[in-house]
Amino acid sequence: MSKAFIAIVKKVRQAIKLILPAVIERKSSIALDIEQINQGLRSSHQRLIKRYVSALKKQTQTKQLTQALFVAYEMKQFDDALLRISETIVSANVGQPINFERYYSFQSLISDVEKGDSDVTITPIAETRSGTAISGLSNGAEKTGFMAVYKDGQKQKLKEEKQGLNSWDSIYPGLAPKILSYQKRGESAALLIEHLPGYTLEKVIVNESEKLQKQALKALKKTLESLWTETLRKKVSPALFMQQMDSRLADVYKIHPEFDAANSHIGDYDCPSMKSLIKQARQLEKQYPPPFSVYIHGDFNVDNIIFDPIENRINFIDLHRSKYTDYVQDVTIFMVSNYRLQILDSERRKQIMKMAIEMYWFARRFAKQHQDNTFEIRLALGLARAFASSTRFILDKALAKRMFYRARYLIELVLTTHPKQIHRFSVPVKEIFVE
Repeated sequence: MSKAFIAIVKKVRQAIKLILPAVIERKSSIALDIEQINQGLRSSHQRLIKRYVSALKKQTQTKQLTQALFVAYEMKQFDDALLRISETIVSANVGQPINFERYYSFQSLISDVEKGDSDVTITPIAETRSGTAISGLSNGAEKTGFMAVYKDGQKQKLKEEKQGLNSWDSIYPGLAPKILSYQKRGESAALLIEHLPGYTLEKVIVNESEKLQKQALKALKKTLESLWTETLRKKVSPALFMQQMDSRLADVYKIHPEFDAANSHIGDYDCPSMKSLIKQARQLEKQYPPPFSVYIHGDFNVDNIIFDPIENRINFIDLHRSKYTDYVQDVTIFMVSNYRLQILDSERRKQIMKMAIEMYWFARRFAKQHQDNTFEIRLALGLARAFASSTRFILDKALAKRMFYRARYLIELVLTTHPKQIHRFSVPVKEIFVE
């Protein structure tokens, strides 16, 4: 037994000697050497524990074996410590937290884009709510900007995005970035996509001039009209806004438990819970499906739209939810993503609300052109869904409250509309999109 433990200690000492050079020299290759030693340690511990457990079953030398088993489990902590140390060194060198599964995927992708002897550098850009890290890749050959965008995270999420990008390329080429490379390893994956020039629409709305905002919105409306017209098909595929909202309500209540109010009464007035309102609205929604479907983005927030002012061109990113369904889903997500921008300047805020209202009028004209007579009802329910479900990402209690009660108001407005008046129903957009 003692010989096995001595061999493990020697390997641990060998790994420890490499830590300081790896940190000082900032060499990921040395950190990988530490991980290679650590893999051998893990194998040794697994064999020892398996051997001791098997021997204990024979009920001989139980005291010595039990002690050895405890020692083996304690020494197993060396594995965990060395893994954290080596991953931390690599993360520091790369510039963002990364585990070895993700690092090996990253290395595989880099080999696909390296040019000559230029060193590829990685610059963190953002991280999605689902945990996908987004970075920009550049090298000495690129004088400005990035040469590609690197994403890594859960395999399932990136697989969905890869499928979404491929679908866009076949359905409406040129709107989505091209896939340069894709690698998967274990439960992680990495995706390398074309870097698109320009600004996110969020940046245009928040930071740029009114002139540039108008230019971007005009380009967006032109792109959407072309996209919706070319992908329009008669097969009906409802978005089921109330079903979506119902599925997200638990997450909303985790962040804002004060919204989870039960059925109540104010004098003779019944005040149903949000859950009750959604249940009623789900039944009503079934009666008013969209007359057609188009191919939509699926997560049409202003930070997922790229505008290139030089080429006057729109591109879409983050496309893992794209599918054929009701175009009203993209319209409502866009409108609410403008509303929830936490901009306090009153003039800028008015300009943002104007963007949302402009999208409404554009979509309304498209609906009339294509005899979509239930557009307004679906818009109300879609806005309710977007307002309420978005509050799970809003920690500002005042803003979250305004959004949640707008959702409630819209559902109540739909439910109290007489069936004979449904086709005359109109969403009070100007009243909703005002502070």
